[in-house]
Amino acid sequence: SLDMTSLRAAKKDRDVVLISEVAAETGYVQHHKKKIAFVLSAMRHFAAELEQLGWTVDLVRLEDAGNTGTITGEIERAVERHRCGTVIVTEPGEWRLRCALEKCAETITVPVKILDDDRFLCSRAKFTGWAEGRAQLRMENFYHDMRRDTGLLMDGGKPVGGKWNYDAENRKPPKGGMSFPRPRETKPDEITQEVLALVKSRFSENFGDLEP
Repeated sequence: SLDMTSLRAAKKDRDVVLISEVAAETGYVQHHKKKIAFVLSAMRHFAAELEQLGWTVDLVRLEDAGNTGTITGEIERAVERHRCGTVIVTEPGEWRLRCALEKCAETITVPVKILDDDRFLCSRAKFTGWAEGRAQLRMENFYHDMRRDTGLLMDGGKPVGGKWNYDAENRKPPKGGMSFPRPRETKPDEITQEVLALVKSRFSENFGDLEP
């Protein structure tokens, strides 16, 4: 996302954007082949988009020699490679990565600034305030309060349609005679074809098919 806080805090004429494909993120749990291909293709397309916009991009590919296999390892290598004065990252969406970055910040030779990710309707600070003192953290309660706070899917003080959710109906099978649109299909470009070949070779033991 071009709107992430780390990019907003960076300057094109001064900073280097590190995009690292690492083994730890492809294997911390068993992933479907298509998911790995999708993520790697998206990363490489994003790197190309940033370069077209004038950013200096350091793309570490999964198959590159010397790749440490971890995000923190690649940050450490990039700091030495580019002689960085500061590392700026947007807070990860996963707790395990947040902990890894905090540990990296303790050992690395330059300051590491972990910026809040403001692409969510609810900040971590706001959620902390909501959760404080509650005996139970129930998604349903949080969901109701967020809708009240934002006004999304609300009709005044009531939920649109008169119900907070339609989970009971969603559990029923579709009625006979219903038709559904086919999933969108696109022809893989050169970047995606390259990734598909990599995943086919490197992740042959993972579940799922790459085609169609």
